[in-house]
Amino acid sequence: MPTGPGEQAAHTAQTERRSGALLEHLARRMRLRSESVLAPLGLRPRHLVTLTVLRDADGISQQGLASTLQLDSTNVVGLLNGLEADGLIERRRAPEDRRRHVVRLTEAGAARLNEAECALATVEDEVFGALDETERATLYDLLRRATSESSTTCVEAICAAEVPPEAC
Repeated sequence: MPTGPGEQAAHTAQTERRSGALLEHLARRMRLRSESVLAPLGLRPRHLVTLTVLRDADGISQQGLASTLQLDSTNVVGLLNGLEADGLIERRRAPEDRRRHVVRLTEAGAARLNEAECALATVEDEVFGALDETERATLYDLLRRATSESSTTCVEAICAAEVPPEAC
């Protein structure tokens, strides 16, 4: 613990160079703003991740989706029920195995996902407004490199971050 003014200044300078708290603050700002622009679209982060996976997969079994999202099958069923009720996804029996359901993004789902991605681009512009385009690209590259050392995927990280508001 610092004892004098000189030591306090050195300690403060060293503490300010710690990135964990800054990343946590930035992540919280991004999450809160993201949730606020997704809510009017009837989406939450877990919906966005699911729709993105479905777009990229162009049809995936319900079990495969549960595996990709690393969620229990029961939770995936509940998640898909809501998305299907909103007309954003469709589930059909697999022709080769009638016991399996294949999940696909609908045109309405693709349009809603596009709206969400545009809204989230605006959020990034707000949160990273102090950075120019080159600095944003550098930040993105650094974050990608830092996360590539981790065994956690982006989908896992987003799903794991889903906590009830009262837990914050």
